[in-house]
Amino acid sequence: MTRTQTGTVADLVSQACEKVPRHLALVDVSAARSLTWQQVQSQVDRCAAAFAEAGVAPGDRVALRLPNTADAVVSLFGVLRAGGVVVPVGLDAAPREIERVLAHSGARFTVGDLASTEVIALATPDPDGPEVAPPAQTWGGEDLAVLASTSGTGGTPRGVMLSHRALLANVEQCAALKPAPVTAADRVLLTVPLSHAYGLSGLWQVASAGATAVLLDKFGVDRALDACAEHRVTNVIGVPAMYQAFAAAGADRLGDALATVRLCTSGAAPLDAATLALFRQETGLAIFEGYGLTETGPVLTSTLVGGTVKAGSVGRAIPGVELRLVDSDGLPVATLTDPDEFAADLTDEATDTGLVAARGANLFSGYWPDGDHGPDADGWFRTGDVGYFDDEGDLYLVDRANDLIIVNGFNVYPHEVEAVVAELAEVAEVAAVGMPDERTGEHVKVVVVLRQGAELTDAALRAHCAERLARFKIPATVEFVESLPHSVMGKLRRASLRGTVRP
Repeated sequence: MTRTQTGTVADLVSQACEKVPRHLALVDVSAARSLTWQQVQSQVDRCAAAFAEAGVAPGDRVALRLPNTADAVVSLFGVLRAGGVVVPVGLDAAPREIERVLAHSGARFTVGDLASTEVIALATPDPDGPEVAPPAQTWGGEDLAVLASTSGTGGTPRGVMLSHRALLANVEQCAALKPAPVTAADRVLLTVPLSHAYGLSGLWQVASAGATAVLLDKFGVDRALDACAEHRVTNVIGVPAMYQAFAAAGADRLGDALATVRLCTSGAAPLDAATLALFRQETGLAIFEGYGLTETGPVLTSTLVGGTVKAGSVGRAIPGVELRLVDSDGLPVATLTDPDEFAADLTDEATDTGLVAARGANLFSGYWPDGDHGPDADGWFRTGDVGYFDDEGDLYLVDRANDLIIVNGFNVYPHEVEAVVAELAEVAEVAAVGMPDERTGEHVKVVVVLRQGAELTDAALRAHCAERLARFKIPATVEFVESLPHSVMGKLRRASLRGTVRP
């Protein structure tokens, strides 16, 4: 491992302790427990020392499977301060998925609900134990901090190698937004799982600012709104499913619970225009949407950059990030490095689509274990998402490149078909996927969830599409189900929809 930088993610806790030692750091809602930054610093030191004594050496992978609690935060920073590499595992992960992650990462230790005969289980030490010094630091910025498992759209887990440098760079990039998304005065609701890059990003930003994290171990509308009211939450870091649930709670309930909230952000999955509008109607609050990947540390864009919420847009590149669109050969279609220079860099067609590529200090170091398929020699990484810029430089995502459906050589973006089908009042949710077809290569299949009590026929759905879509985009297969599969972050799991889905 190279050691060209000295800063580590665990330093965020030390810096917060130095700046605001007695400021509230963590509010653990489920345990009714709170810690100041001085207490977090002390417990992280104790935890790191205990982990090192148990055998954790710099570079060792430590798998964590914990809910959003104070103990989880202490364990997480404790692993990093001991020089270990955090391998996050979701609470929703199936046993087979867990086995794959443990085997692929080569984890030597586990913390939390990860029983295994192959690795050593660690326990978070007694918070009231004696003060101890953490191990002497011999690792730095280019060493791994997090090895996150991501399957993208292919279904095969890959280990994303995130260095301390990449994660700290993304913290600085987010903090450079004006106004800053998190300040020392903020109380930030963190119910997005800390096993996800988005949840971790929220935690890093809280620590960097010396703010307060209000930790909720499991999302529920009433629990979340009660926590917001009781702890005077100012920032909500959420996903579309959370805001959909909030919006349905009604203006009176939301008005009382979110009275102190100044900023709502959404990520991890596309935010639909209807939820955006309804939430604003019920609360008066805008939801600022962002975009990124585990591989990018994770934040790349935000509508906070331009200061204007646009339905369907994920905003502009945050400070320190460059974006461009490229074709299948990697040649630029449109480039955006500075919004003020955007028009000069864009091709004639403002809506030209291309693969989104990014460059910045926040990018990962490649995939585990060899660092393959990371940023190219010029520092660019192709995300696999298809998008376009509008004439103000805001990015709109069309689809994942791997989800593209090709019918007789013509491209069909699932999102376009889904948007048309979703216009039908009977439709609650819809997903479009490509199916093998001997005649056309692929044809479009839609899987539809109807609203309660609604009725809709295949023929009526196709007739609606025929009025709005080219013939090759009209669904050849229609299937009605009771629900669609989603990840814990609300992302649609398309892979399972290409077969026959049964509720």
